[in-house]
Amino acid sequence: MGERARWRKGALSWQAVVVATVLATPLWLVAMVSPEPAAAQAKGSNDAADVQKIAIVLAREERDRPAPLSLLDFPPPDDGVAGARLAINDDNTTGHFLKQEFTLDVVQSGSVPELIAEVGKRVDAGAGFVVADASAETVLALADALKGREALIINAGSSDDRLREADCRPNVMHTAPSRSMLADGLAQYLVWKQWRRWLLVRGTGRDDGAFAEALRRAAKRFGGKIVDERTFNIDTGGRRSDGGYEQIQQQIPSFTQNAPSYDVLLVADEDGQFGEYFPFRTWEARPVAGTQGLAPMSWHPALELWGATQFQNRFQRLAKRPMRPLDYDVWVAVRSVGEAATRAKSTKPEALIAYLKSPAFELAAFKGRKLSYRDWNGQLRQPILVGTPKLPVTVSPQPGFLHQFSELDTLGIDRPESACKAYAARQ
Repeated sequence: MGERARWRKGALSWQAVVVATVLATPLWLVAMVSPEPAAAQAKGSNDAADVQKIAIVLAREERDRPAPLSLLDFPPPDDGVAGARLAINDDNTTGHFLKQEFTLDVVQSGSVPELIAEVGKRVDAGAGFVVADASAETVLALADALKGREALIINAGSSDDRLREADCRPNVMHTAPSRSMLADGLAQYLVWKQWRRWLLVRGTGRDDGAFAEALRRAAKRFGGKIVDERTFNIDTGGRRSDGGYEQIQQQIPSFTQNAPSYDVLLVADEDGQFGEYFPFRTWEARPVAGTQGLAPMSWHPALELWGATQFQNRFQRLAKRPMRPLDYDVWVAVRSVGEAATRAKSTKPEALIAYLKSPAFELAAFKGRKLSYRDWNGQLRQPILVGTPKLPVTVSPQPGFLHQFSELDTLGIDRPESACKAYAARQ
């Protein structure tokens, strides 16, 4: 008998043994090893019934904004949404083990009344958390509309200081850094570098004025000096036409000529309408910082420290683009809800809101230290990255800027300075 024939005979004999064994196995043992399909389905149904859901709404206000100077700076259509999607995935990864399921509902509108009405419907249906990417006015209107309901708004889209101060609301917390935090983060680095004399150039918009005021405050706070302040009037005509660069090449040097001696030119141009013109065009060879040039931000797409590389890679796989600051601010907001649910071991909005506002809350967020919320105005305390468009340069708070409780509270409005009354009753 050949080798192949012997192999086939042995295989057939082995199969016969297996069949005989199965036939001889008692039915009760077979039932233990392989449960009936109906029983398995019933078990799956029970598991699904045990899962508790936590609904999060992302409220996006469609705002009319002027086109940026550079074609590279147009925001992607899913700016912020992609950050929320990544955070929901992260929340559900942990929630799976605790039988918690997180859902995301994106509500978007250019009509503020319509946006508020749609968010209200979701809250009435059980959503306890609203992440807002909206203007300061819309955040306030939304907060007042949801007053008295068991829902928390987390502001991820507005840096307006008044939302944290005179116009603060007890049902609003903030993951977007305030203008004062951004200005303080930049000012600390400039002072640490001994670049203390600043020429301030601001635009004519209200937001430009607000950021300029934050820079003035930072100068007084940390020992900088604004030697001169100038307002830049924007000429919107022909900036992309042939010869436009020649006009700017002549305009910027003459605009900055005859300024008192300064170390850094600070720009306050939140809409990005003129600030990019200033680097390499000023009369004196000086660095440019502020909203353009060396800029403070909550997140940088090239950050690699503190495990940020794997975080950036996960976002890149999901969104097919780098993470932007708004993505990060929204991600932190959604992850805060997930972290609170994990630690509080609850899915009830009132329990999670109480935990978020408690001293026990901390969130690991790829910035080298745990983040938490200030109990006097609901602002997330966090390091501020300072960088160029290509790379982070430094992280504030800087060495030597001390605080009796947390060095992170050297950035922004500290407790003794706060004008927020809505949180005062909790202290």
